[in-house]
Amino acid sequence: MFASSTESRRVQTANPYEKEFGYSRAVRRGPLIAVSGTTSIDPASGQLRHPGSAYEQARATFAEIIRAVEELGGTAADIVRVRMFVTHGADSDSVGRALKEALGDVGPAATMIAGAQFVSPEMLVEIEADAFVMVSVTRSSLMA
Repeated sequence: MFASSTESRRVQTANPYEKEFGYSRAVRRGPLIAVSGTTSIDPASGQLRHPGSAYEQARATFAEIIRAVEELGGTAADIVRVRMFVTHGADSDSVGRALKEALGDVGPAATMIAGAQFVSPEMLVEIEADAFVMVSVTRSSLMA
């Protein structure tokens, strides 16, 4: 648990754009976790995975989003909203299928926008997510 609702924790990866542009993969403040626009760039190597497949890029991206949420103390079940950006509208069904496979039991609020252009032409999908981690507060913890 955090000492205060204003304390922040961050997740950084080897994604070269995080360092170049000065942002974090994910930030937690209090119960809120915000995950930046995430692509299928491998968090360890910084290399794009699955060029040419929006479905595989989306699967890898959802896995990275869930990993970042878990690193900050949440779970996939805490994800309440996703925003998906795809280059080609024809890829919407496959990206939606990846969403259902990754978070179908969670049923987050979702938006998908087609026609996006990304910093690399090999990127076909970018996804943002927000999670809200419910913290159990008991009477004894309030009195401590």
